[in-house]
Amino acid sequence: MRETVIGYDLYTPQQNMRLEVIEGLLQEQKVLPAKYFYDHIGSQLFEQITQQPEYYPTRTELAILEQHRAEIARSIGDVHTLIEYGSGSSRKIQMLLETFTHLDTYMPIDISKDFLMESARQLSERYPALHIKAVCGDYSQSISLPVEESQKRVIFFPGSTIGNFEPEEAMRFLRHSSRILETGDGFLIGVDLKKSVDVLERAYNDAAGVTAAFNLNMLTHLNQMLEGTFDVTRFEHHAFYNEEKGRIEMHLRSQLDQLVQVGDVTVPFKQGETIHTENSYKYSKEEFETLALKSGFHPVNCWIDDDERFSVHYLEKM
Repeated sequence: MRETVIGYDLYTPQQNMRLEVIEGLLQEQKVLPAKYFYDHIGSQLFEQITQQPEYYPTRTELAILEQHRAEIARSIGDVHTLIEYGSGSSRKIQMLLETFTHLDTYMPIDISKDFLMESARQLSERYPALHIKAVCGDYSQSISLPVEESQKRVIFFPGSTIGNFEPEEAMRFLRHSSRILETGDGFLIGVDLKKSVDVLERAYNDAAGVTAAFNLNMLTHLNQMLEGTFDVTRFEHHAFYNEEKGRIEMHLRSQLDQLVQVGDVTVPFKQGETIHTENSYKYSKEEFETLALKSGFHPVNCWIDDDERFSVHYLEKM
């Protein structure tokens, strides 16, 4: 019996992490890359976020995939390799794995190695005929993937994570992704739509405080990885919709004047000063299709829920 899960470790976090974190914390507006949310605990907390009643994106995207699965399969056609960015617990992917009848290989890519391998093994038990290449890596960077030539590939990027990028960064990211693909290969991507401020802000400030715990856990992650001295009780979660820029912003706000060590670097904080940890841009259907066209992709189809909260786009490389 062949081994159905093969792991590839293409991620070397500590050196890159130290440089990125220190550079970000020494800026006038302190900033940390959102990818550092996702240690093992952060990945588990995000799964809990997706189950909160205020957080609509996950259940809405799941409903879209379920309702339109046959049409999505027809739009995409026969797929040999399905590549998923930021695979998480792989709940959404199961619908596609059961729909794409000619699929041979599934390639989840995630920064959290333990969480990635745990999810891959669970999927392998459910789909024993599927060849799974689990890649621990940073999909936002240029990495060489173990893909086969001359076989149709589709990238799946659910959850509206594209909104974490600045629009110019999103364009560069899509162009970078196109280099993994050949002409006619596809990109299936979830994109959060613009909507009322109240709905958006409640989604990122759930009553149970799970999003707050997720945000604060980044500091615990930095303490463990970089010998940091962040005291999470001295920071608080702050999330709001920036209407001018069309994005949710997540911050960690210092509750007092303090000094924090990150390795051998001292970082001063004033009371009320924030670390900007995440953006989540919201797009109209037309705005995202324009972005895709500028990035070398042709919009083929788009599915939107009845409440017009979320969209799933299928693009093909031109």
